[in-house]
Amino acid sequence: MEFYFENIIGKSKAIRDVLEMVKKVAPTMATVLITGDSGTGKELIALGIHAHSDRKDKLFLPVNCGALPETLLESLLFGHMKGSFTGAFANQEGLFEKARGGTIFLDEIGEIPQHLQVKLLRALEAKEILPIGSTTPRHIDVRVLAATNRNLKKEVEESRFREDLYYRLNIMEIHIPPLCERPEDIPLLIDHLIKKHNPELRKNFQGIDEEVVRVLMSLPWKGNVRELDNVIEHTMILAEGDRITLKDLPASIVTSGQATPAFTYNLKDALRHFEKQHITRVLDQVGQDRREAAKLLDISLSSLYRKIEELEID
Repeated sequence: MEFYFENIIGKSKAIRDVLEMVKKVAPTMATVLITGDSGTGKELIALGIHAHSDRKDKLFLPVNCGALPETLLESLLFGHMKGSFTGAFANQEGLFEKARGGTIFLDEIGEIPQHLQVKLLRALEAKEILPIGSTTPRHIDVRVLAATNRNLKKEVEESRFREDLYYRLNIMEIHIPPLCERPEDIPLLIDHLIKKHNPELRKNFQGIDEEVVRVLMSLPWKGNVRELDNVIEHTMILAEGDRITLKDLPASIVTSGQATPAFTYNLKDALRHFEKQHITRVLDQVGQDRREAAKLLDISLSSLYRKIEELEID
């Protein structure tokens, strides 16, 4: 069963479990902590929660807590009063107030400084904030979603993150597994990304060769969906025709040597994949000297040429 949920695309059990949790928690007011490696789509999950909540018609405001200086982050979140610091020429409303009735998404929450952790805890517990330079607390009505690629439990143990804030944020945790743990989602993602980039790049790709899909499914994707998106867009810019073929992939992808066979029950497919990868690696090691490669592989030169043709080795 294919699972489509706005821009969260996949059919793996891992993704189905994530989306099931999103559907259950979205209608509530619960604070949600979204965890996962960089590039897995944490903000998309947050958007999905907001879009399926009673607050969907109000603002969704994302904030990257690791991208701003400490003073600027505090002012951005909580606001400030005129004259409270150099450059504060007027009263400024913070995002916790601007998002009234809506949702604020605190990305990279593990980067937030400790003194702001105290103010954030009060915002979550008392539904109140105190702008910089003010002595009068202000009531807020906002749902808080947070995300991190850090192990916050370890951060708590090492006294870099407040334990009480961790438990207040972690009322519900949604963990997004890395792409390498759900290779069965890659074909659907590729199809989605091609359709997404066709109008942007003024292209008209109709699909992708099966051999290319097998190569992409075999890679570790340390950058997750963001890295896959980058490779697909790069390939579409340079490729010609209406289908992506193996020769269209960036050379670094094809010859990286990092690819391992995607899991398959079919022994013939698995052996073919390994044989192609092994011959390609030997050819690379001898500078494409086919006579020398044949000696190392302990096969005749004619057999090597036949294998190169059969396995479509470039």
